[in-house]
Amino acid sequence: MGCLSVLFNLIWILTGGWLTALGFLVLGVLCYITIIGVPIGRQALKMASLTLAPFSREVVYGGGTPSVVANVVWLILGGWWSALLYLLEGALYCVTIVGIPFGLQLFKMAKLTLWPFGAEVR
Repeated sequence: MGCLSVLFNLIWILTGGWLTALGFLVLGVLCYITIIGVPIGRQALKMASLTLAPFSREVVYGGGTPSVVANVVWLILGGWWSALLYLLEGALYCVTIVGIPFGLQLFKMAKLTLWPFGAEVR
């Protein structure tokens, strides 16, 4: 990870990234308490990981039919609104030149929250 990525991740964390990551972490832990919520909890923990330090990390999409089915259910149950909020916030950040790197990370998170099953954060 380069110095610029470390700096951007630090700025990200200090300006609220930690709060969003904490929210996803709490959601993941609560989902793990129930047996049927474990798959959703895994996705929430994946999103917490990316939200905590998004710079210099990538999301690789894969999976097969089970992931597609799970993603469609996720989308219907509310994944779309989370992705929409990330998209809107990313668009607002991209209005300024300084905000473009942060907006691009928000777009990355929007895609992950829209289609999390079968995705891997590296």
